[in-house]
Amino acid sequence: MTPRDASALEPAELNETEAAAELARLAALLDRLSRAYHNHDAPEATDAEYDALLRRNEAIERIHPDLVRADTPTARVGAPPEGGFAKHAHLVPMLSLDNVFDRAEFEGFTARARRFLGLKEAELRLVAEPKIDGLSISLTFEHGRFVRGATRGDGAVGEDVTANLRTLRGLPERLHGEAPALIEIRGEVFLRKQDFLHLNNVQAEAGQRLFANPRNAAAGSLRQLDPAITAGRPLSLFAYAQGRSSEPVAGTHSGYLDRLRGWGFAVNPLSAVLEGAEAAERFQAQLALDRSGLPYDIDGVVYKIDDLSLQERLGFVGRAPRWAVAWKFPAEQAITRLEDIRIQVGRTGALTPVAVLEPVNVGGVLVTRATLHNADEIARKDVRPGDRVQLQRAGDVIPQILRRIEEPGVARGPEWRFPDHCPACGSKAVRPEGEVVVRCTGGLVCPAQTVERLIHLVSRLAFDIEGLGEKSIAEFHEAGLIRTPADIFRLTPEQLRGREGWKEVSIAKLIRAIDEKRTVPLARFIFGLGIRRIGETNARLLARHYGSYAEWRAQMQAATVVGSDERLALGSISGIGGAIADELATFFGEAHNRDAVDDLAGTMREIGNESAPDSAALAGRTIVFTGSLATMTRPEAKAMAERLGAKVTDTVSRKTDLVVLGAEAGSKAKKAAELGIETLDEAGWRRLAGLPDEHG
Repeated sequence: MTPRDASALEPAELNETEAAAELARLAALLDRLSRAYHNHDAPEATDAEYDALLRRNEAIERIHPDLVRADTPTARVGAPPEGGFAKHAHLVPMLSLDNVFDRAEFEGFTARARRFLGLKEAELRLVAEPKIDGLSISLTFEHGRFVRGATRGDGAVGEDVTANLRTLRGLPERLHGEAPALIEIRGEVFLRKQDFLHLNNVQAEAGQRLFANPRNAAAGSLRQLDPAITAGRPLSLFAYAQGRSSEPVAGTHSGYLDRLRGWGFAVNPLSAVLEGAEAAERFQAQLALDRSGLPYDIDGVVYKIDDLSLQERLGFVGRAPRWAVAWKFPAEQAITRLEDIRIQVGRTGALTPVAVLEPVNVGGVLVTRATLHNADEIARKDVRPGDRVQLQRAGDVIPQILRRIEEPGVARGPEWRFPDHCPACGSKAVRPEGEVVVRCTGGLVCPAQTVERLIHLVSRLAFDIEGLGEKSIAEFHEAGLIRTPADIFRLTPEQLRGREGWKEVSIAKLIRAIDEKRTVPLARFIFGLGIRRIGETNARLLARHYGSYAEWRAQMQAATVVGSDERLALGSISGIGGAIADELATFFGEAHNRDAVDDLAGTMREIGNESAPDSAALAGRTIVFTGSLATMTRPEAKAMAERLGAKVTDTVSRKTDLVVLGAEAGSKAKKAAELGIETLDEAGWRRLAGLPDEHG
């Protein structure tokens, strides 16, 4: 079997191993491009090409969330600073923003914020600011005087470019009026379009390198080792955000922008206070029309919740705030011919339709494949092989078919019908009630699933067996050497000798690599089994909750009984829920699955135990929240408890350590009393969590 080139495949076409390899390639490539862009101001790719690679990475991570790397580019901001400038640690990290691309996604952002805050249908007041395409910087002022300026860097540490920033006419050396003793002010250094053209003319006349775009020119100008060169460049500055401040300066973001103006900063004059998603959509549409006539480049609009107290409550998730989002301008589109619809069979038996397209250039990328998601999507759009279709790269990278293009007088092909049998093994394909995905019923007899499950087991985030990749797994499976997960650990040198491409050195290396993985953490063991809906995150949750393999295995066996305490406890683990509990119960309800797990465990030397962080204030305690909380929502409280090391469940049992009682706590309060479990009211919970008194 000749390995496929993962970089040439669309995200929807990649199997588990190809996706992992492609994510590794993208991580290395994007790191190199980011360093060239941020640290050397000598981009090796255009902004569109870089964004396309990043969106491809994001697309693969959405399709394969279990393969997200520790060094994922989607969790990285900028690039680490290099030599040439002193390093400066930001007092508050300079993080990034999540993106949305239409009204529905934007309303999803506001709805999530309302749910987190418990505001139900109330509209959130927003501040809209054009998203300037420049270089982000942080400016530190002490007692009103500018003392230090740094680039974003990797978000935590940037480059000290204080001397260069002092040459900017738009940066006040001293803040006008009263100011905090210490404050970090964030902004964007940029070049206006006319200034960019003039700068490139000067560069051309001097026989020097031309800049690719205004953003790169601004970055290159600010990062000159000689401040005199920076002084000769017509850089501009807009201030728009705050880092650390020794005292509050405003109650709203719009009020903070007013303070910035009063201190002497330029603030984008198009910034506006808006009420809700409808007003945001109108603002977005108008700015899209006005965009080409603006004196500077923008690629979207940043929307922030205006109330700073709500911003503080919402906090951050990963690398981005929950209280702000960037609404990017529309993706590029094209029209092409749909040549065929093919079915791919995934590790869990899901049958996914993939559109084969007549090659078309969309935003500088040649697209030949697009996902069609599922049978309902195909029926809704009524697309058939032979149709002309409108194609869009969502977020400028994920190919998707928007609609069919009418061709009057042209006869269409027959309606495409979703297969009722698996193309890989011929087993019946069924659509479970309430789901949109059609699945093969072949299970372990389906070669597409068996091989993919084995490949998943040895993948980087699971057992991570070096030298045992897709090609070898497929070869050994076809030869009958590996049929079950445990067979991997039964491979012997004698079985491999004489096989093409396998010499004594490579055989010894593989056997040694396999033997090294006979000790594996519990989370990796669970993840490696490939149980549907059990990704890396859920595997960690299960490992942390049950602590040991023996406890997890026993509890999973008991949880197969509907209505049992173990089944209820499993479904009540925060982050797991009923649907995932059902998948686990279904998996362990099959004798051949239990036998396969036990067989695999029997080949292990050790399956490492898991524990909660011992440094957290609530480490290891199992907590239930019940009733209505007055100072925060229950999702907010749960998230806080988990950050402090607690296990949060929704069911009170003998294993519960603490129940936090809100208003109208009801039956859970009664059960806690019956079982003698410690309870706290909301004020007590706030004290335990280290939060200030709600009246303080």
